[in-house]
Amino acid sequence: MEKRKKKPVKASMGGNGTVSSASPSHAFLLHLICGLGLASSFWVANNVYSVNLITNPSQTLRLIWVIEAPIVILLYSLFRKNPDQCSYLKAVGRSMLVLPAGAVVNALGAIALGAPVGIQYFLRTLNWSLLMSLLTFVPAATVFGSSWTDWRRLFAHSKPIGSIDYMICLPAHGAVIGAWFGAWPMPLDWERPWQEWPISVSYGAMAGYLVAMVASFGFVLWHGDRQHVKGD
Repeated sequence: MEKRKKKPVKASMGGNGTVSSASPSHAFLLHLICGLGLASSFWVANNVYSVNLITNPSQTLRLIWVIEAPIVILLYSLFRKNPDQCSYLKAVGRSMLVLPAGAVVNALGAIALGAPVGIQYFLRTLNWSLLMSLLTFVPAATVFGSSWTDWRRLFAHSKPIGSIDYMICLPAHGAVIGAWFGAWPMPLDWERPWQEWPISVSYGAMAGYLVAMVASFGFVLWHGDRQHVKGD
């Protein structure tokens, strides 16, 4: 009897080529290292510089994004789309350009939703916006570059179709949703120091980001099992 050949599982098609795929182990390691990067930045802030988000929000946020940025950029560059056409250094370079551009978008969005404006809040808003850009726009820019089709699919329609998509889309949405929930206590008259801009928003964003990374790993596992079943 002739053995039936298994059909290879193809990656789903994105805007200008195939969407890169990542194994569950790779997704786990990426999320684990990014999570440890956040934890280590808090440790450095508390134990080396003796600051925290409540007492020194601007300096602490700067330490967080400065420590986390190379981790996110260097790791996501490994999963860049069309690696034959886009070198590793090119992926790193475009992510560094998007970091400040994404910060402008986040700052304008926060101000439009009621974030305080003034010289005393400038550094706080700047460092918070850079952190939010790192958690939302930078991974997508690193992997997909300027592929508008992929950006629209992930952020306008929220339709991830591969493991890399889940690794980018869910944490980004988690950071935004977490920041939105974190802003709820700010207008209340509890007169707590952590209600100042952008302390509770930052805690909410990072908490949402971490929770969404766990969910993202679950979706990567589910997507891999689905592909395995289809391949069989």
